[in-house]
Parts: sequence; C-alpha cells; structure tokens
Amino acid sequence: MLSHKQLFLAHQAQTTHFPLMLEIVKAEGNYLYDVEGKKYLDLISGISVSSLGHGNERVKNAIKTQVDAYMHLMVYGEFVQHPQVLLTQKLCSLLPASLDSVYLVNSGAEAVDAAMKLAKRVTGKSEIIACRNAYHGSTHAALSLNSSEYYKNAFRPLLPGINFIDYNSIASLSQITHSTAAVIVEVVQGEGGYIAGNTNFLSALRQKCDECCALLIFDEIQTGMGKTGKLFAFEHHGIVPDVLLLGKALGAGMPIGAFVTSRNKMMLLADNPILGHITTFGGHPVVAAAALAGIEELLEKGWMDEVEKKEAIFRQRLVHPNIVNVSGKGLMLGIQLHSFEQNLSVIQACIHEGLITDWFLFANNKIRIAPPLTITESEIHWACDVILRNL
Repeated sequence: MLSHKQLFLAHQAQTTHFPLMLEIVKAEGNYLYDVEGKKYLDLISGISVSSLGHGNERVKNAIKTQVDAYMHLMVYGEFVQHPQVLLTQKLCSLLPASLDSVYLVNSGAEAVDAAMKLAKRVTGKSEIIACRNAYHGSTHAALSLNSSEYYKNAFRPLLPGINFIDYNSIASLSQITHSTAAVIVEVVQGEGGYIAGNTNFLSALRQKCDECCALLIFDEIQTGMGKTGKLFAFEHHGIVPDVLLLGKALGAGMPIGAFVTSRNKMMLLADNPILGHITTFGGHPVVAAAALAGIEELLEKGWMDEVEKKEAIFRQRLVHPNIVNVSGKGLMLGIQLHSFEQNLSVIQACIHEGLITDWFLFANNKIRIAPPLTITESEIHWACDVILRNL
C-alpha cells in the first residue's frame, strides 16, 4: 500500500520539483504537528493566512453552526444569505464611508481580476499600472501585473496595456496619465521582501490618481486583518483607496477574497453588461461565517495592540553580522542575508529544528517572518534563537 507521501507525489499536482514534504496531521495554536508527533512553530502562518493561529475555537464553532444551517445555496448575489450580509456589514462598519460595498469572492487573485474589470468599467480606460516586484496572484489577469518575465513569459500573451512603476519612487508617478484606468499597489510589498510603503509616495500616488481620473487600488490581501498593527495598513498613512482588496487572513483559515469600493462604482458591474462579475462559490456561507467570527475575535482579543511590541522584539534580537537588514512593518518582516544559498541553508536548518519559515519570490535572500498575531513573546525569543544559531 502506498504511503500518503507517495500518493501525494503520484496524484497531486505539484508546483515545484522540490516540495517540503512535511506530512502535517494536526495544527493547533501557533504550531503544526507532523505524522511523527514533531511540532513546528509556524513563523509564516500559511503565508499570512492563519493570523489567529490554528483551530481558533470561536471560528470553529461558527463553522459548525453554519454547516448545520446550510452550505451552498445559489451563486453569489441572488439570495439573501445571513453570513454574507453580516460579514459585509461588519467590514463596511470598519472602513471609511467611501468604501461601503463589498463583493465577496473566492480568493485574493479573483479579487484582483475583478478589480481590474471594475476599473475599466468605471473609467472607460484600459491601462493598468502596477509596481515592479509586486505580487498580486497567479491567475491569467493577475499574472499580467507581475513585472518578472521569468514567471510570466511562458504564459504569453497576457493582458495588454499593463505598465510598471518603481515602488516608493515618486519620480515614477509621471508614468500615470489620463490614459490610466487604475494603479494597483501593495501597502507593504509582499513577495518583494516585505517593503513598507512610504507615506510620501502613497500620498503623491493618491494625488496623481485623482489628477488623472484613475482609480487607486490598494492590495491588502496580505497586510489586511491586523498584520501591521492596524486592521488595514492604509490606516498608518491616512490615505483612502478607491478600491480595497482583501483575502488571506480575512477568512480566518478559510478561503475567501473580497474587493471593496463605493456602492455607486460597484453597481456598474450590475449593468451593461448584466452580471459584470459573477462567482459560484464567492461568499460561501460557511466561509463567510468563519470570516465574521475571525474579525470579532481579532477585535475583542486585542492582538493588534501587541503587534508593535512584538515587532520590536524581533528587530532587537535579529542583529548579526550575516543579517544585512530587517525590512517590513509589524509582523511582516524580511531578514536580508548575503545570498540565496545562505538563506536556503538557514531555512532548512530552522525547519529541522521545528521552525517553519521560507523566502520571497523576488527576494530569495530574505527570510520571511509573518507569524500568527497570537505568537507569544517567549515564542519570538525562541524563534530568534533558532535563526541566530543557524546563521
């Protein structure tokens, strides 16, 4: 009889020729447990998904309650489904008044695709501008926003009319013109190695978009739900986007995405053509119930209030001749080493010692730190000890 690892390799589609091959059978709190009972501290929270840790009781109870009531009923937007209504109401209550309409989808990448459609519909223009070294997803449209030819060349032709600017470069904003439908930007660049947005840059970007009648889209798929110490990272800068993209931690461990804008803009997707965006499973009631429970748990437990202090501990501890710098914001930090080879060696040693981390697509010499917000100070010290002794 084949083992689960053999079946994994034989029948499950692979994304690389070198998967980690950890056979995880349990996840609880901030830890993963493999088939042999070894535990691993999760320092990346499933790539910024499990911000409440694993197996949060409130979230699990919400899922169980909703499963007993109903699961899938109808494609998104036709029936009044209470989990969807309550989740979107909650999100709007936490956002600026201009962001008062939420479209629930299946993933962050779908939110990106739909936001691109919305921008074209609202403005009547087609050019989309993204930042170099940004990552907005791997679907055909989202991949078009990737500046790396390595990742996209094999899949051409992609969407036309995509251009790129440099992140945090005010000089690059001259490329935004009256032909631009939208500019999409991460408030903290993710796969670029956790590079925090500069307030002066984001402010100038907001002004330039207004001057050119272009929509400003903030991709907060990774940064949203408290990772930077505020519910949404744009709150650090006092700059409100025209469209907000959410995903990852929004689902509290369940798959979800959302794009948020004004109701006037959103309603343009309902006409000419009708069903301008449609999704079968977007806003799945079980997932929506989990997301709402996750937001309530996050707000009531006060974990965001501890993010700045926990960031400071990482930064104070992670000092070493082999560490070039530590970038990022809150519990989204990138530890820059001297080379990919050194980074790979450290990451593999950390996993061997029971610490899960990885690198970034566009910064493979950086160690990723994006733990659950529930990580304790003692766990942070232990994680730093492991990293430092393997440098």
